[in-house]
Amino acid sequence: MKKVNVQKYLLTIVGIVLSLIWISPFYIILVNSFKTKKELFINTLSLPNSLMLDNYKTAASNLNLSEAFSNTLLITIFSILIIAIFSSMTAYALQRVKRKSSVFIYMVFTVAMLIPFQSVMIPLVAEFGRFHLLTRSGLVFMYLGFGSSLGVFLYYGALKGIPTSIDEAALIDGCSRFRIYWNIILPLLSPTTITLAVLDIMWIWNDYLLPSLVINKVGSRTLPLMIFYFFSQYTKQWNLGMAGLTIAILPVLIFYFLAQRKLVTAIIAGAVKQ
Repeated sequence: MKKVNVQKYLLTIVGIVLSLIWISPFYIILVNSFKTKKELFINTLSLPNSLMLDNYKTAASNLNLSEAFSNTLLITIFSILIIAIFSSMTAYALQRVKRKSSVFIYMVFTVAMLIPFQSVMIPLVAEFGRFHLLTRSGLVFMYLGFGSSLGVFLYYGALKGIPTSIDEAALIDGCSRFRIYWNIILPLLSPTTITLAVLDIMWIWNDYLLPSLVINKVGSRTLPLMIFYFFSQYTKQWNLGMAGLTIAILPVLIFYFLAQRKLVTAIIAGAVKQ
């Protein structure tokens, strides 16, 4: 009994230490975003003497916050919608059509997850440039290409838990294949859709490399790009830089905490369905 209690306390202590290590960067960013430049260099870990809200006003103004936020939000929303719809449609066709070619195509999607982006980014950007697609819409299609492999993989596994008798009954009732997918199968895949959306939103919202290669116009830049240029401009004014970082990561943190419960529920529902 004592051994069990000791293990429990040790695990609790380890969990607290790991939590403090994980949260320490966020603490440093948040605390220093309210400091003056002098306070920041005197003691980085101390609490601010007074809340310098002007740091956020200056950061938001120089970040073109409304423009960068709207660009990032539009790109993220359209990318998630397209990835979810096309990946689920592809997985549905591959899982329901029992052919060797279906298995081969599924394996191609699976293997594609192992290909690093850096190995294809130069020819990809060059080809998109030839067709004048180095724009926000072109960026969305790139995200579709890179995100569809994981989407097909997740949906394909989830579809194995949905019996084909549902499709057969719907066909007998006169439903078309698309109507079966859209009205019956897709709602049943909602746990997988939520999981995919959470993973892809965290990826696309924070992505810097791909937008930096595709987006050249000043008015089309995303938040990670604006943060990069903002830090280049305010390298020595770390208090303003910390305020800019707080503005950029706050929406992601809020979304993660709001979606965390739904994500866990979706994973449990998917496990029970399997």
